[in-house]
Amino acid sequence: MVTSSSPLSPRWRYHYAASGLVLCLILVSWGGVVTSIEAGLAVPDWPTSFGSYDPLATGYSDPEDPDARWWQVGPILAEHGHRLLGALVGLWVVGLALWTLIADSRRWVRIVAVSAVGLVVVQGVLGGLRVIWASMDLAVVHAMGAQLFFCTAAALTLFNSRTWLEHSIEGSSKIRRLRTLTIATAAAVYIQILLGALLRHPGDGVDLIFVTIHASGSVVALSLVIVTCGNIREYFNDKPILNRGAWWMLISLGVQMVLGMVTLTVLLFDSGQGTRSLVQVILSSSHLVVGTILMGSCACVMLGTLRVQGEQ
Repeated sequence: MVTSSSPLSPRWRYHYAASGLVLCLILVSWGGVVTSIEAGLAVPDWPTSFGSYDPLATGYSDPEDPDARWWQVGPILAEHGHRLLGALVGLWVVGLALWTLIADSRRWVRIVAVSAVGLVVVQGVLGGLRVIWASMDLAVVHAMGAQLFFCTAAALTLFNSRTWLEHSIEGSSKIRRLRTLTIATAAAVYIQILLGALLRHPGDGVDLIFVTIHASGSVVALSLVIVTCGNIREYFNDKPILNRGAWWMLISLGVQMVLGMVTLTVLLFDSGQGTRSLVQVILSSSHLVVGTILMGSCACVMLGTLRVQGEQ
């Protein structure tokens, strides 16, 4: 018998997964800063950094200031720090996968955990190729891959939570309809984040066409989130596995809409500046982070509709 104090207990695995999920969110926000200050190519090589495999010292040198270190240069700190944080997330997910393989008897959870390792490897390679090829297209793919990985990390956290293990839903036509609705909502939010990535990554000012499309997409995503949460409140308000995620969706959606409007206003007023201001960087990165939380919440609610009675 596995007790709650045992290392094999889902309780400890949940806390480990949740802490890593926070780390993933920090990584996403750091990546947002890299994009906002256009520091993606500040370190011009990969997998080395300035020709060195030493992740802490790097091979950085400044002929004009031999005593300067990489962390004293803003763009290099952003890009190389992003690489180091990505490596830390990679170690975390490998640890979670090994723990899951050893302690979790659910075969499908093991598959998800191993898939997460594969995803983080692909993400690292995409980030590296984006640098080597100086490809803006790969930067967008890398950004969207980060969303998929975050959703996978959120799913692994959910699967080890008491909410998942102790609560289930009776199979019915209502849950099947909700499942379809949550899939549509998650897809709409993902597409909306993609449009945001296409708007952010070119780095050559505000494209009014993309702004219009992104704003229109926000109306679709807003409507679907509200309908989904209304459906949950009406028919499944007593189901924590759905109700808690719905609250996360609503709160993050509200914050996201406000951030989006403020960010756009600031960008339009400051569009004549050659570089982005600190306010622009903070707002744009915050908009990305809250969008990621919304995406993860949608994914967890969608998965919650699969938690039919008798299954774990």
